Amino acid sequence: MANQEFIHSNNAPAALGPYSQAVKIGNFVYTSGQVGLDPATGELINWKLRDQTEQVFKNLKAVLEASSLTLQDVVKTTVFLAHMSDFAEMNGIYADHFGDNRPARSTVEVARLPKDALIEIEVIAVSGAKG
Repeated sequence: MANQEFIHSNNAPAALGPYSQAVKIGNFVYTSGQVGLDPATGELINWKLRDQTEQVFKNLKAVLEASSLTLQDVVKTTVFLAHMSDFAEMNGIYADHFGDNRPARSTVEVARLPKDALIEIEVIAVSGAKG
């Protein structure tokens, strides 16, 4: 693959399998899904959706920062929820983190997430997307 760069941040959890935290190709960065793992322990921070969602955003920010990007560069997200009944709570936290940036988004309920997490989010970001 031409100009493929594997992105890694020590401030985000290590990959749980044979994949990268993110891959950069040209101006695009594709992150792997992040769950609410503490980067230091590799374990879920707790069983509260709010706290897991906040940790997911910390992890995503760390991976994006390793690519010199921020949430303002995100153009697409996919949110995986263990329970669609958590949508409203997740949506409020999501809106707080993205501010005026409104990337395209898909949200789906799934049967199970890694480590039985309550939420997972992956993003696509583009350098130079804003401005």
